[in-house]
Formats: sequence, structure tokens, C-alpha cells
Amino acid sequence: MSRPTRILLFSTLYPSAVRPIHGIFVETRLRELIKTGQIEAKVIAPVPWFPWAGERFGEYGLFAATPRFEARNGLDVYHPRYVLPPKVGMNVAPHTLAAAALPHARALIQKGFDFDLIDAHYYYPDGVAAGIMARKLGKPFVVTARGTDLNLIPQYSYPRKLILETAAAASGSIGVCQALVDSLSDLGADPAKLHTLRNGVDLQRFVPEARADARQRLGLPVDAKLLLSVGHLIERKGHHLAIAALPLLPPDVQLLIAGGGPERAALQQLANTLGVTNRVRFAGVVPQTELKDWYSAADALALCSSREGWANVLLESMACGTPVIATNIWGTPEVVSTAAAGVLMPERSAQGLAQAWATLFSQYPSRAATRAHAETFSWEATTQGQLSLFRQVIESARAGQIPPP
Repeated sequence: MSRPTRILLFSTLYPSAVRPIHGIFVETRLRELIKTGQIEAKVIAPVPWFPWAGERFGEYGLFAATPRFEARNGLDVYHPRYVLPPKVGMNVAPHTLAAAALPHARALIQKGFDFDLIDAHYYYPDGVAAGIMARKLGKPFVVTARGTDLNLIPQYSYPRKLILETAAAASGSIGVCQALVDSLSDLGADPAKLHTLRNGVDLQRFVPEARADARQRLGLPVDAKLLLSVGHLIERKGHHLAIAALPLLPPDVQLLIAGGGPERAALQQLANTLGVTNRVRFAGVVPQTELKDWYSAADALALCSSREGWANVLLESMACGTPVIATNIWGTPEVVSTAAAGVLMPERSAQGLAQAWATLFSQYPSRAATRAHAETFSWEATTQGQLSLFRQVIESARAGQIPPP
């Protein structure tokens, strides 16, 4: 009996003890793959070097506090440090990433984990760094594009050049939505090497529960209409638009914001300026295991992002029976594709959100219908697609199509 395929997952988008929801979608996809019993994996998830830990240093303090090694959900995860200098960081990051990770990859091989391929997530700088490592190690590699790596970074000439070189060298490129695959093809990548493998949703973790029960558990008002906004508190997630929409929404609508980040003070100030402070509740960072209560408690989820490749929160909310209101960008129309799923905003603005709210509640879907839509996005197809692609890549490599290091 042949041994399971061994992969090295490489990405800066991976959770850690101090950032437990950072890149959770990458970990989830890997865990679904491991469940098949056909894959063994180790993870190298570098973080930028920073000398001091502590809350006063914000995200950089979290980088410093990240353990060098940890076991997460039965997987070995290594967090080497890479240098990310100011101003030139975008251009040098692939090279410093590869330099930091290579010793760990070589050590894994020496200790007996001679992996068959590198599975990289996020095209730039991570995928480019994976290509450098793969060339030096004589291993095949695949890269998954997830959003900003293809819908923003290629605007810069040097990163775009490296992305295209990496796409040519990779054994395959994966997009989490068709829009990203089309974007990579439009940049000049070989369409024959492009694959669309959508993120799925954990239908066992995210299940509907009685709205009244969820609200009672969370201490939320039973008789209000609740709009939920989930994500890092940064401008591009659009929490400010959800706050700005409150004066345009019925007075019984309250907003729940789940997430942490640098914009919290500014968002609180905005709510105060608009006179809606008593209609906004900041829940802070909510562990993924507890998000189902918040989804079930809400009447709708709002995702007002300016950039998203494939937003998992949309499917998680739907799996809990709660429809969504979202900006019409990238892969989102592939998720919000039926009336049961929710409504796409006519424009990314407070007015657009208010208009979408009115549309949603003019024909509000049943929770069963919304859940049924989510059930069409199980992980099975993605997992099987990965297994098939990985087998093809490894067979080609063994046939001598990967040059020696």
C-alpha cells in the first residue's frame, strides 16, 4: 500500500496561538484535505520579524509573540521570521520569505518528511517565494490565489513580472473563485494550468439554531432587527459603511460588529458623530467556534468590503440560515447567486446598503432556503479537485518534468 501524499503548506496566511483567526480559511481547507487520509502535511507559516512583543505595538507585537513552533489541530506549524523592510518591502518580500523558510524545509526533508510538493497560498509574495524554494529543492509546487494578490498587487510592475514568472513555473494555479482565475488568465498565465476550486463551508460547525435562543445566549435584544458585520476592523472591510447606513435604516435596526483591529476607535467615533452609538455593539474578536451563535442571532449579515476574493463569512452566515447583503465584487456574485442567499448592493455606500436591506426584507427568504443554498458549497468538490491535481502534479514530477535543484 502506497504512503499518503506528503505536502508542505506554505503561506503567511495561517492561524497561530496569538492570531487564531488569521488565515483560518487556509487551515480549514487543509484540515478538510487531511480528513481524506490521503494527505500528510507540515506547515511553514512565516511572520515578519519584529523585536518587541506587547499590546502597545499592535499587530507587530503579535508577530513577535508568535511561537516559533506550535502544534495546531494535530499539524506541525513552523513560524520562521522574515525581514520586511519599510518602503521596499513589497519588492524584497518574496526573497526574504524564501530565505527564512528554506532552512526549515530542508530540515523537514532531512528528518524524514520528504514532501512531494509545495502547496502555497496567496500569490504574492507567498507563491513567488514558494517558486524560489521549489526550484532550489527540486520540488513541484502549486499556488492558490485568494484575492488582493491578484486584484491589487499586479498593478505594480515588478510584482506583476514575478507573478507571471511564478505562474509559468508552477505545476498549477488555483483560484478560489472563477473571477480570480479569469484575472490570472488576463494577466497572461497559461489557461491550461488554471483551476477553480471554491472554498467550501463547514456544514457541521455552522448550523442554524433558533434566533431567540441565540440572542438570549449572547444577551441581545429579542425584538430588534439585527445586522451583523464580521471581519478585521480595517477600512476595506467597510464596517464604517454599515454604521453610516444606520440613520437610513428603520429605527429598530441595530448593528453588531464582530472583529478587532486598528479602526475600532474611528468606528466608535463615527457612531458617536452620527448619533447611533446606542444602536452599535462591538463584540470584539469572536472565535470561529462561537461565530455560529452570532450568525444565527442576526437577521442579515452585511459584508461591505472593497476587495474580496472569496469571503467565507458569507457562506458561514448562510449555513446558519441567515441571508447576506454584500458588495458586488470579484467572487461574491458566485456566492450570492440566488434570492435565498441574499442581495448584492447596487453600490458600495451607506445608501447602497440601505437599498439592499429594503430589497432583502421585501421578500425575506426562509432560513431553510438560505441553508439549502449554503449546502451546495460543501468542501467535497474542492477536496477531490485538490487530490486530483496533486496526483497529476506528482506523477508529472516523477516522470522527470521537474528539473533538479
